[in-house]
Amino acid sequence: MIEQLRAFDTSDLVKKRLPPVMSAPASTPGMLTGVVFAALTNFPSMIPKNGLVQGVVLGITFAIGYGFGAALHWLWRFLELPSPQGRVWRSLAWIWYLLLPALLLFSAWHYVGWQNTARAAFGMETISPLVWLVVVPVAAAVTLLVFIVARSLRKLFNLIVHWFDQHLPRRLALLVGGVAFFGMMWGLWSGVMVDAFFAAANQILAPLDASTDDGIIQPQSANRSGSPASQVDWETLGRQGRNFVATGPSESDLNQFHGGGALEPIRVYVGLNSAETVAERARLVLDELIRTDAFDRNVLVLATTTGSGIVESNAIDALEYVTKGDVAVASVQYSYLSSVLSLLADADEVRQASRVVFDEIHSHWSGLHEDSRPELYLYGLSLGAYGVESILTSIAIINAPIDGALMVGPPFISGLWSQLVADRDPGSTPATPVYEEGRTVRFTNETSAVSLPKGEWGDTRILYLQNASDPVVFFTPSLLFDQPDWLRDGQRSADIVEGFVWIPLVTMWQVLMDGAAAGSVPEGYGHLYSKQANADAWIAVIDPEGWSDTETDRLKEHLTALGPAE
Repeated sequence: MIEQLRAFDTSDLVKKRLPPVMSAPASTPGMLTGVVFAALTNFPSMIPKNGLVQGVVLGITFAIGYGFGAALHWLWRFLELPSPQGRVWRSLAWIWYLLLPALLLFSAWHYVGWQNTARAAFGMETISPLVWLVVVPVAAAVTLLVFIVARSLRKLFNLIVHWFDQHLPRRLALLVGGVAFFGMMWGLWSGVMVDAFFAAANQILAPLDASTDDGIIQPQSANRSGSPASQVDWETLGRQGRNFVATGPSESDLNQFHGGGALEPIRVYVGLNSAETVAERARLVLDELIRTDAFDRNVLVLATTTGSGIVESNAIDALEYVTKGDVAVASVQYSYLSSVLSLLADADEVRQASRVVFDEIHSHWSGLHEDSRPELYLYGLSLGAYGVESILTSIAIINAPIDGALMVGPPFISGLWSQLVADRDPGSTPATPVYEEGRTVRFTNETSAVSLPKGEWGDTRILYLQNASDPVVFFTPSLLFDQPDWLRDGQRSADIVEGFVWIPLVTMWQVLMDGAAAGSVPEGYGHLYSKQANADAWIAVIDPEGWSDTETDRLKEHLTALGPAE
C-alpha cells in the first residue's frame, strides 16, 4: 500500500529537482483570469483615484485574478479531470482570446471618461489619457513584486514538501508539508512579522511626532495645555497635540461673530510622552481640566483622537462657534501610527485608552452636582469614533448617562454602527439609516442634518456623521462575495458614482484602495468632513438654547468664508 502511494505521480506538484524561483512557466488560465480582473478594476468605484492608486489597484487585482485562475487550473489537473479538446473547444478558446483584449481595451479606453464623470461630481479637476503613463508602470511594478513574493513562497512550500517526501508517501507529504507551511506562515505573520513591522513603524513615526509644524507656537493662555501655566510640557504633546492646543478660534474671533459675550475655549491635551502609562495620562488630563476650571463650563467634550493623535479642527472649531466658546475639549494621544496602521495594530489600544480616560473623567464629573456640572459629550473621527463606541457600550455610563456623542466617519470595524445600520427601520437606506424612529441614535451627512427625524430625541443624543462616498465607513471584507445594500437599487445614495456596480472578487479591492485615496478628495466627500457639516451635527446633538435656523445659516456662511482646513 505504501509503495502504491509512493508511485502516485505528483511531478506537477512536488519535484525532486526544484526549479529556480522565477523559472516555473506562467499559467495561461491564470493570465487570462488576471486580464479579466484587471479590466474590471477600470470600471468606476466609490471615489475617483489618481494614476498612482489606480496602478496599485490594477496590479494587485491582476495578481489576484492570476492566482485565482491558476489555482482553479491546478485543482482541475490535481483531480485528473479530462482536458477540453476538439475543434469546438479550440474555437471557443480563440473567441475567448479575442474577447479578453477587447474587454481590456474597452475598459482602458473608457477609464478616463468614467474617472472624469466622477471627478466632476466631486468638484475635482479632470485627468487626461496621459494618466496611463503612470498607471501602467505602477501596475507592472506591483504585479512583479507580488509575483516575486508568491514564487518565493511557492519555492519554500516545495522545499518543505520535498523534505517530507523523503520520509512519507507523497500525498501524505503534500498534506503534512502544506499544514506545516501555512502554520509557519501564520506564526510568522501573527507573532513575528506584524510585531516587527509595527515596532519599526513606531520607531519611524516617533521622530515625526516630535516635530512641530510651521507656524505653530507655544500658547501663552492658561486655558491651553502646553502653556507656561500647564502641568503638561509643550515638548511632550506631540506634533498633533501641539497643533490642537495652538490653533482654533480666539475669544476675539468668537465675539466678532456672536457680537460679544464669548469665552476663550479650553483645549486640554496629553501626549504619549506626557506620562508613562494610560492611567497616568488619564489622571494628567483630569488634572488639566481641573486646573483650567473646565468643569465650570457649560459643555465638556471628551475627544478620542485618530491613530496619530489628530483631533479634527473642522469639528472642534465648529463646536467652539456653536457653544460661543463656553466649552472645554479634552483629548489623550494613544499612538504614533496613522489610523490605517492603528486599525491593524492598535484597535485594542484605542478601546483601552478610551475607556480608561473616560472612566477617570466621568468618575469626577458624575460626582459633581447635576445642576452645576457641564453637559458631557463624546466625539471621535475615524478610529476615534471606534473608541467612542467602546465607551458607549461599556457599563460605566449606566448610572450617570452622558448627554450625547458625535461620531464622524466611523470605520467599518465599528460593531455598534454595523448593528444599527443592519437593524435600521424599513424604508431607510444604509447612507442615512433611521433606527427606532431616531429616539436615541440618528445619522446624518453633509446635507441631511436639516431632514433629521423630527420625532422626540431622548436625553442622550447619539449622532453619526457619514458620507455615502466614504470607503472607510462602507468597506467590508464581505464585498468579496456579497453585494452590499448600499449598491442595490432603491438603497443607493446620490453620492455613489454613476456606473459603480458590484463585481465579485473585484469590488472589495477597489473599495479597499479607495480608502487610500479617501483623503485626497474635496471636503464633503470621502473621508473629509467639512466645518459646515460638523456645525450642523453639533447643533443637532447639543441643541443650544435659543439657537435658530437663521443662526445656523449665518454660521455656515461664516465657516465657508474661513475656507477649508489646511
